[in-house]
Amino acid sequence: MPALVSGPARIRPAEAAARVVMLLLVAALTLTATGDPAQLGWIGLLAIAAVPSFVARGHAVLAPLGRLAEVVVTCLAAGWIAAAAHAADRVDAGFGAEAVLPYLAVPLLTAALRRRPAEGITLLAVAAATMVVGGVLAEPGDPLRQPGYLAACGQWLVLGAIITFAAETMRQLLQPPEPTPQPYAEATRLLTQLRSVARSLPGATLDPGGISEHLLEELRAVAPGHRAAVLSASGGGRLVVLAQTGAERVDWETTLDADSAIADAWATQQPQPASRSQARSHPGGDVSSLVVPLVAGVRTIGLVILETDASGAYPSPVIQGVTEVTGPASLRLEAALLFDDVRSLATNEERQRLAREIHDGVAQELVMVGYGIDNAQATLPEGAEETAEELRVLRAEVTRVITELRLSLFELRSEVDRNGGLAAAIAEYARTLGTSAGLRVHFTFDESTARLPAATEAELLRIAQEAITNARKHAGASNLWVTCTVDPPYAEIEVSDDGKGFADTRPDGRYGLTIMAERAERIRGRLKITPRHPSGTTVAVVLGTPPRRDSVRDSVSAPEGE
Repeated sequence: MPALVSGPARIRPAEAAARVVMLLLVAALTLTATGDPAQLGWIGLLAIAAVPSFVARGHAVLAPLGRLAEVVVTCLAAGWIAAAAHAADRVDAGFGAEAVLPYLAVPLLTAALRRRPAEGITLLAVAAATMVVGGVLAEPGDPLRQPGYLAACGQWLVLGAIITFAAETMRQLLQPPEPTPQPYAEATRLLTQLRSVARSLPGATLDPGGISEHLLEELRAVAPGHRAAVLSASGGGRLVVLAQTGAERVDWETTLDADSAIADAWATQQPQPASRSQARSHPGGDVSSLVVPLVAGVRTIGLVILETDASGAYPSPVIQGVTEVTGPASLRLEAALLFDDVRSLATNEERQRLAREIHDGVAQELVMVGYGIDNAQATLPEGAEETAEELRVLRAEVTRVITELRLSLFELRSEVDRNGGLAAAIAEYARTLGTSAGLRVHFTFDESTARLPAATEAELLRIAQEAITNARKHAGASNLWVTCTVDPPYAEIEVSDDGKGFADTRPDGRYGLTIMAERAERIRGRLKITPRHPSGTTVAVVLGTPPRRDSVRDSVSAPEGE
């Protein structure tokens, strides 16, 4: 098949192979029709004429000349081969031309697929003229007077015309279809189905954490266990804990490159029993663990880990019972995770769009208003002190609004870096706003190496941003304390200030609190707002239950937001 598009001057193996096969075909037909090896000289000439058309197929002059040479040689050869076949009494009435004329399709199809209709018409005209010349000059037998020769030539001219004028349809069939709005209709159908599924799931939600907790409850009736967890994939080849049960929190192994049953189950998509704990630290003693992959289709989307303080607790019948529960749960969890991804992508895209519109629209217009006020101040006549003072006040207010807009843009564009973590994102935001307000910011971080799901981290960051913003704008505080504790699936973010407290006179109202409460509810967390002694307010969001272990905290005090 000739190439569809022009490219660099190098031989394409498929194109070269197609031409070689066609040359071998017409050579075999010629030898069969004439029985004269000398007639194969025409095939040699045809091979030489074909060289420029695929060696220099992108050349503006050599490639068309090569195709023209192929047509001329093919049609001249048709007359001589028809005459030779008739003289050898192998093929009568000039039908010997059928031996070589099939090659006429090669240059015509090449020109047509390269969108050269004018060249195709020219090649057809040259072919018709050359067939006449070949029929007149060929000896012996005068093929032009033989009905078979005329029929063969007419047949291939008609086929050539079809190739030339129908190639555009062929090209469209060979090319991939153009994008159409159909995917949006398909997306609407799928999202509608997701909404129906969400209403039928436990808790009427597509929350990965809720589905994971429900799965662990189902497994309690099937398999023994003192500890259990559901893990799913996250960025950087790590796993995140969606839910877990047990008397104490477990620091599960969350890397997929470790030598563990977790990594084996993920790679093999088969349940992996083990006689050792899947936690990074374990006090010792008898233990049995079972890691079951959650597979949806051909993709591993998560793992279920069961552990009990006894040996040999997970024989084959128990494993089979566990897999009967996890199979259907895998599809539910995949739907929840995909829904979470879609929602997060849509939210992030909308935040970035709003940031661009504010920056390019309102922010720029306010800057121009500030310049206009400056010009008005510079051109005031002497003695207009009252007007000058009003303009100074107005200029200060415009400057304040521009500063607020810039901080709002920073908030909209702030995201949790999958490498830096939630604490780093909150710290960056607190430093920036602390510097702008002259606050002394104190950080206390206790962040596990394990990560929360990306959607959960994003919601916690937005809650922390709202709490920090409220303290900066309305509290009249000198100090800000930010505490971030993350031990998945538990997390607690606390923001305290030493301002005037959350009294009814504070102008931030209840709208910000409503937004924070909605965000906390979305990730199944709890929002707590309490007075701070001796003054100020503490806003905290808590996710899950706290671990029963001693925490090692790294505390840092940073003056003026540093």
